[in-house]
Amino acid sequence: MEILIVEDESEIAQLIKQTLERENFSCAVASNGLLALESFKQQEPDLVILDLMLPGLDGLEVCTRIRQQPNVKDPYILMLTARGEEIDRVIGLSTGADDYLVKPFSPRELVARVRALLRRSLRHSTQESSQIYRTKHFTVDLDQRIATRQLNSQAAENLDLTTLEFNLLATFISYPGRVWSRTQLIDKLWGNDFFGDERVVDTHIRRLRKKIEPDTANPTFVKTVVGVGYKFEDEA
Repeated sequence: MEILIVEDESEIAQLIKQTLERENFSCAVASNGLLALESFKQQEPDLVILDLMLPGLDGLEVCTRIRQQPNVKDPYILMLTARGEEIDRVIGLSTGADDYLVKPFSPRELVARVRALLRRSLRHSTQESSQIYRTKHFTVDLDQRIATRQLNSQAAENLDLTTLEFNLLATFISYPGRVWSRTQLIDKLWGNDFFGDERVVDTHIRRLRKKIEPDTANPTFVKTVVGVGYKFEDEA
């Protein structure tokens, strides 16, 4: 597994690198946002450990740009910050971070968070199923890991979804009309591997909507149930 560490404080960067390399991860280090984006394109890491406060481009901007990169691996992002205020967590997660770790942190906690994030992709990529779910506008093939959207009666397109987005859509389609709370979606998609704020679910819902909804401001398929969570609606 390839990990990109984006941290401008060299002592912290080396501590993270040495800690993870002892766990047999392959690590590269970038000291600012521009170098991080360049390294990201070359390395295409499985995970980015991203400091929030960076010189030049800050961590929020780097996170946003990584999520906007076309035709490259969509990595998990673990955001680091020296601050623990609620607003920072919300902003970090809203830009596409998958988890959030506040400095100072112990090497043991860092390794646990990293392993939990990487296990998500490993667990879902090794699931075996021959089930295919269909609605009026979508088909999800769990065996081939392919999701398509019907554009009209004669044309369909493959959806370019991350592992988590695919599993989220598959969960919704396999239980049409069911209302899911954030906690239930976390249990379904992450299980015991989950660390962090449950509002990370909202981040992935927004990203999924951008890829499947005609109008993200007025969702047709993935609908918010106020005070409860989300549900999927589409004709069978």
